[in-house]
Amino acid sequence: MDRSTPKGLRSLTLVTIARLGVLVLLVLGWTLASTHVSRNIIPSPLDTLAAAMRLWQQGRLPMAIAISLGTYLGGFGLAIVVALPLGIVMGAFGLLGRTLEVYVYALAATPRVAFIPLIILFLGLGIEAKLFVVFLGAVMPIVINTYAGVRQADPDLVEMARSVGAGRWRIFAAIVLPGALPYILTGLRIGATIGLINTVVAELYTAVTGLGGLLALYGNTFRMAEYFVVVLTLSLIGVVVTELLRLLEIRLARWSD
Repeated sequence: MDRSTPKGLRSLTLVTIARLGVLVLLVLGWTLASTHVSRNIIPSPLDTLAAAMRLWQQGRLPMAIAISLGTYLGGFGLAIVVALPLGIVMGAFGLLGRTLEVYVYALAATPRVAFIPLIILFLGLGIEAKLFVVFLGAVMPIVINTYAGVRQADPDLVEMARSVGAGRWRIFAAIVLPGALPYILTGLRIGATIGLINTVVAELYTAVTGLGGLLALYGNTFRMAEYFVVVLTLSLIGVVVTELLRLLEIRLARWSD
């Protein structure tokens, strides 16, 4: 249902109210936890807000966000550039897909942390190593979901298009790609989430910079208000990226219809 309709607007309003309600409950639970547990473990929301303002005024938080976003978006972008064509080619050519899929699944099942010593050995501790760690985390979900989406193309529709003389590219643009879009966007969402996690991992295991560096610094010194600020910042980045991808999914769904 189009969100411009009254029913769609009502649904959106209900979802927004429900989300705000859950947020209020979470903040209340956080406040109660901070009053019953030592502030050295769980800071109050007000203490965390004060720490956030202090870190922002000092320039530490915006600088860390800029560094982490550069690493995250760079690695995620590389993953998209590589994964989408690879997944499409694997899905379009059955023999190639069936040949490569076992290796793709094997790589996807291997913890990315296992590759970090090798990555550091070959790429050092600089930005190249960080980008590659993020790339490794994001690329597999996109490849797998793109491959699955292309393979799920309706064979009856494809055969019907061929019977009226449609060429390979026309069939791909009109049937295969629109049918694969939900799978591709799901892969992008999963890849974006894992890529953000790997951004922190990369910053912890290589040169300690960005939000991962702040996480290590404040965690090791038990400055929990600042630590919570970094955790919440990472959560906010994840929400923003996921919501942007969701909006993209809505627009592309309208186009495919």
